[in-house]
Amino acid sequence: MDIDRARTFLEIVHCGSFLRAADRLHVTQTTVSARIRTLEEELGRQLFIRNRNGAQLTPAGREFERYAQSFVQIWERARHQLAIPSGRTSVVALGGELSLWNPLLLDWLVWMKQAKPEIAIHAHVGVPDQLLDQLRTGVLDIAILYAPKLLPGFKVEILQEEQLVLVRTVAKDGKRDAASTYVYVDWGPLFAAQHDATSAAFGEPGLFVGLGPLGLSYILRAGGMGYFRKGVVAPLIAAGELETVEGAPEFTYPVYAVYPEASEGRTDVQEALDGLKQVVR
Repeated sequence: MDIDRARTFLEIVHCGSFLRAADRLHVTQTTVSARIRTLEEELGRQLFIRNRNGAQLTPAGREFERYAQSFVQIWERARHQLAIPSGRTSVVALGGELSLWNPLLLDWLVWMKQAKPEIAIHAHVGVPDQLLDQLRTGVLDIAILYAPKLLPGFKVEILQEEQLVLVRTVAKDGKRDAASTYVYVDWGPLFAAQHDATSAAFGEPGLFVGLGPLGLSYILRAGGMGYFRKGVVAPLIAAGELETVEGAPEFTYPVYAVYPEASEGRTDVQEALDGLKQVVR
């Protein structure tokens, strides 16, 4: 079976539309339709029902989905294995959200170098949807995410339950206008729902930021307060650059590892997961 047909099938499943799949794959809708038609002819089954709202899987399509995922993942795995650097035994591709690279995934890279130097690493950063796409198509072996969507054929393990705490820059000469210096950091829909229930205490934020490290760098330079990961701000609190806001609610922010169920038989992936669990302890 042509790998492009399997990828096209999975993209339609993900998007729910032939047209959107064509846009994401950078091909024409005619090409997408031709690939699926050929795939259906090879399998002898109709895979999609097309209507004005998009495309829905038939029972045969739902059954074929897990095989298509396995096929694409095996293909990507073969590409990685054939590209193993000299002196290494295997390759593990891991991706994480931008705000997780310091310190969690940086610590993991150092741990892997010291404990498992025979394993080559492909490290990626990205936004959640991009990382899940790469995981689904076999580009990644493991994705580290805050709020992963559940995908058939994949396992989700909690790695760490971080706390988001409200901190502010230390006032100089006793001057502080807390209401006008609150920086809202977008930590996802769960945080937003919890935050909205207590948002009146913070005043209207003058700045909305979609990335934690950017928000933290901003208040360190310009002053202000916001919610950040407890482990990240702890050294800054110890150094006297930040202080916690007493009485402010804290929010749980769990970190998850997502990987294919088929990877449970891969020693290198399991060792990489063990390394992640080691560095968060």
